[in-house]
Amino acid sequence: MEFFNNHKKLFGAAFLLFLILTILVAIIPALNNQARNAPLPNAEPLSEEAVKGKALYIANGCVGCHTQQVRNVDMDKMWGERPSIAADYAGIKRTDFWRNTATLMGTERTGPDLTAIGTRQPSSDWHLVHLYNPRIVVKESIMPAYSWMFEFKENPGSEDVVVNVPAEFKKGRKGEVVAKPEALQLVAYLQSLKQVKLPDGKPAPDFLYKRKAKAAPGEQAGGEVELNGADLYAANCQSCHQANGEGLPGAFPALKGSKIVQDDNPEIFVDIIMNGYNGRASEGFGEMPPIGTNNNLSAEEITAIMNHERSNWGNNARQVTVDEVKKILDFIKTN
Repeated sequence: MEFFNNHKKLFGAAFLLFLILTILVAIIPALNNQARNAPLPNAEPLSEEAVKGKALYIANGCVGCHTQQVRNVDMDKMWGERPSIAADYAGIKRTDFWRNTATLMGTERTGPDLTAIGTRQPSSDWHLVHLYNPRIVVKESIMPAYSWMFEFKENPGSEDVVVNVPAEFKKGRKGEVVAKPEALQLVAYLQSLKQVKLPDGKPAPDFLYKRKAKAAPGEQAGGEVELNGADLYAANCQSCHQANGEGLPGAFPALKGSKIVQDDNPEIFVDIIMNGYNGRASEGFGEMPPIGTNNNLSAEEITAIMNHERSNWGNNARQVTVDEVKKILDFIKTN
């Protein structure tokens, strides 16, 4: 009983037991996991600018509305090519000796998942406009504007990054909108968010609980279902070219009245969707990413999007067929 009556021995033994358990249960397994788990072979470490951008992402609470995890359910397929795996987060290191770093996986999607936003939307022009005021590109957005990351300059310098903001969003202020270092750093971090390809021969995890398309009225179950071009356009193109097809002056070109969109020969149109386009940089328009390739759009989905664009906003071009698009895709792949 002397042991229990001696507070020094009692608390000393309790502390020693706690220390031993901490080492065995927490520290050693963590070190083993760190030694055994490594990032995927092609994973790239964050640049210095992206590291600063990540700190801004954390400081502004972006994780409260955005996740960075593609679950293995079919409804998450729009956010990445494959479900996330442990190796995707293996390269995350401590911020410094005193601070751990958040994985930023998140638990809520008030806004879209950002796991592969660097692939889905690689354009810095779009990200900068979106940060200045999300309503410019997505009218229904409830995301706060980060206008404090920008400043107005009457005569921007050659090294200044000018953001093409529509006049109505400048609220009467004169000059050009110029991105501060904070905006460029945050964009650098967002552009770094990409899913790394799995090593050759390693199968990707499957998306589970796949949703079955419903047959159209009068169509037999199991038959080919016509895709909704308007929905596909909204999911893949609308954030830049807008719901009315008019784009944003000086930032994203209009599809309304576009000669390429309405060309009777759709070859150039398909090539732009699959490979992107930068032919109008001299006019101030940003580079269009290869949406079709990045989002793994099928020939049927590309056809539906094209036909939606060719028959709306006053456009009145003939409808293209899936067979036409497939032939063009085959030609693009072999050249």
